[in-house]
Amino acid sequence: MLACVTMKMLRHAKCFQRLAIFGSVRALHKDNRTATPQNFSNYESMKQDFKLGIPEYFNFAKDVLDQWTDKEKAGKKPSNPAFWWINRNGEEVRWSFEELGSLSRKFANILSEACSLQRGDRVILILPRVPEWWLANVACLRTGTVLIPGTTQLTQKDILYRLQSSKANCIITNDVLAPAVDAVAPKCENLHSKLIVSENSREGWGNLKEMMKHASDSHTCVKTKHNEIMAIFFTSGTSGYPKMTAHTHSSFGLGLSVNGRFWLDLTPSDVMWNTSDTGWAKSAWSSVFSPWIQGACVFTHHLPRFEPTSILQTLSKYPITVFCSAPTVYRMLVQNDMASYKFKSLKHCVSAGEPITPDVTEKWRNKTGLDIYEGYGQTETVLICGNFKGMKIKPGSMGKPSPAFDVKIVDVNGNVLPPGQEGDIGIQVLPNRPFGLFTHYVDNPSKTASTLRGNFYITGDRGYMDEDGYFWFVARADDVILSSGYRIGPFEVENALNEHPSVAESAVVSSPDPIRGEVVKAFVVLNPDYKSHDQEQLIKEIQEHVKKTTAPYKYPRKVEFIQELPKTISGKTKRNELRKKEWKTI
Repeated sequence: MLACVTMKMLRHAKCFQRLAIFGSVRALHKDNRTATPQNFSNYESMKQDFKLGIPEYFNFAKDVLDQWTDKEKAGKKPSNPAFWWINRNGEEVRWSFEELGSLSRKFANILSEACSLQRGDRVILILPRVPEWWLANVACLRTGTVLIPGTTQLTQKDILYRLQSSKANCIITNDVLAPAVDAVAPKCENLHSKLIVSENSREGWGNLKEMMKHASDSHTCVKTKHNEIMAIFFTSGTSGYPKMTAHTHSSFGLGLSVNGRFWLDLTPSDVMWNTSDTGWAKSAWSSVFSPWIQGACVFTHHLPRFEPTSILQTLSKYPITVFCSAPTVYRMLVQNDMASYKFKSLKHCVSAGEPITPDVTEKWRNKTGLDIYEGYGQTETVLICGNFKGMKIKPGSMGKPSPAFDVKIVDVNGNVLPPGQEGDIGIQVLPNRPFGLFTHYVDNPSKTASTLRGNFYITGDRGYMDEDGYFWFVARADDVILSSGYRIGPFEVENALNEHPSVAESAVVSSPDPIRGEVVKAFVVLNPDYKSHDQEQLIKEIQEHVKKTTAPYKYPRKVEFIQELPKTISGKTKRNELRKKEWKTI
């Protein structure tokens, strides 16, 4: 068996059971007295012994954050701040758990009193990486209002859609997006409160900075049931409008303990930096719940745009121990000369959001001496599969299922497939639905029902499990290409394309062919240095490169150079648009 849990994890297990989640919430403590195994020595024992009881009432602000405040006051927690924010101008904000509690209670009073929000009302939050974003998250927990995050890249049309479809009662944003909100607000009958994070006042808006100066920090946290809706995340698909994914107080507030404890390998001594956009569920994963469940410090750098040198400088200058970012970020970082940067504190690196290629992990290891531990999950879930500390990493694999889920590869009838056979990645939800899974797509029962097949929730991703129990991603279910009887996932072809020096980005879809039915077509964005090259010759070079890098039948028989790839608001490539373009003449 593969050793999967380090001695640090053993300490985690004991520490975690003493947290509010297992301590001061008596019912939960009672349910979890056997949750900490006495001898975690391998992956299988971790899976078998992991248990997490769910209390009738649970609120993350009261039952976790406020408990860390008590430990902080009693001197039972390292002196790390709970929250550490910096920007490019050298400004810093550091909050202890006590300060986080006091400020979030002020914010909660503003929501309840100034905005007249009631438990269950919905609040759209569109802010960049500023401290108020974190306060809003905690304030909504304290008031029982439903948080709906959004990326700052949203357009006026996007904001209108979200306000109308969510029936949001309040919106919190900044100077940049306030005009767009004002333009659509008359069309949103449920919207009655607007808060702006700004140094300046704006007509019709409450100025949060000014209101915080006068708000009381005396507030009683709402007593929420564990299965009440806590947050709604809009998630983009390959087609149609974004869906509203609902999570309860326990699905993230407790479910993400798996992420913090096992995948991120966090303790109260750690400083965790996650670079995700604030509009994504990944920010809830790794910038709120997972680190604070473990009592770790949440670190963030307010970078308006991605700058590889700023990322490297920050990792060198600050005592960051755990770093989480998307594969695209790692890919751009390893293209830099990293010899002058020394990451003295960094000890654990993780990646999520899309599959990471083996060449990137190898380059990162060569430059830093650290592995990248890939994790796989969705807006609808917590961690589904992951590479856990102490476990052998198979480059390109998503790792093994998290302790929270029973993950299988299933066929079209919901039958479990044996190792080596490709199918749909599913999570068993019957007879007992696991925690850490969304409840439903809001106002979309047909879409919710479509995710169920037999006893499984179907993720919409295809993959296979090998003989050692490792899971491998193949493609989104609707992206698989069938050519001459072969099933070809675009991911592997795109990996091969992206290794060619001329390719900046690529997307692979099916294209009609009179003999093979369909063939692989690659849409390629060239690096600037190659745009003047002979394109016909470059196509041949790229095709030969793919033939040598992966199975020859997978090479793109058609290649088209384009200026940019169509993408969703969250940055995912819209392969469906490219596919429709190819098939529209049929």
